[in-house]
Amino acid sequence: MAPSPPKPDVSSDGPIDGQCEVPDGARAAAGDSRPVRSSQTGVHERLVELVERHARTPWRAPLHGASVEAFGQAAAWRDRRGTDRPLVLDTGCGTGESTRRLAERHPDALVLGIDQSAARLRRVGAAEDFAAEGNVAWVRAELATAWRLVREAGWPVSHQYLLYPNPWPKPGHVQRRWHGHPVFPTILAVGGRLELRSNWRIYLDEFRLALETLGQGPSAPAALGSERDALTPFERKYTASGHVLWRLECTLT
Repeated sequence: MAPSPPKPDVSSDGPIDGQCEVPDGARAAAGDSRPVRSSQTGVHERLVELVERHARTPWRAPLHGASVEAFGQAAAWRDRRGTDRPLVLDTGCGTGESTRRLAERHPDALVLGIDQSAARLRRVGAAEDFAAEGNVAWVRAELATAWRLVREAGWPVSHQYLLYPNPWPKPGHVQRRWHGHPVFPTILAVGGRLELRSNWRIYLDEFRLALETLGQGPSAPAALGSERDALTPFERKYTASGHVLWRLECTLT
């Protein structure tokens, strides 16, 4: 039996659902963010072994109860807005700014932002576990549970965005990175066009290898141009700090 993996969403020395802090406008513009530091200099040597094991063995950890309840509200919102509309997932949406920007990109879709942090979601008025405005909604949920719920419900996901997830740069934390976590096969099963962004190139190299290991055909990581509009406060802050930002895309099959 495979050992139980470490939980990816809660840590005393890292963020929840992948973002390290919530930069306000002044800090985001200040450019005071340090690059990711790690003793790991390339793809983790155990990555392929982990990905193959997780693909062979279905993950049967209990679902997070509060997240299941909150997703009931998201399902009701989707019923009201139109179940035939494509769904865009903004996973680890933080303060929700990216969710609004993605809704501008996908005006015909329903766009659902998901984050576990109540403090972040209060920025968009989610005083409880759910908030909505038109075709945009936010739900407070554990991401590993959220992906499983979306998959089980068979929602028609057209796009998944994973913007600046926690890199968990210590080599011993590889199973806390989403591509090293048991939920990774479920992310792929949810489907759609996946876009990953990060300021740590190794994270994208690993994610690409994990996708290829499971038969997917991702693009090579590419540097983002400086002329773009930032999707998130982190992207704005990292750009101001002079970081090279990377993007990887894959149509999941």
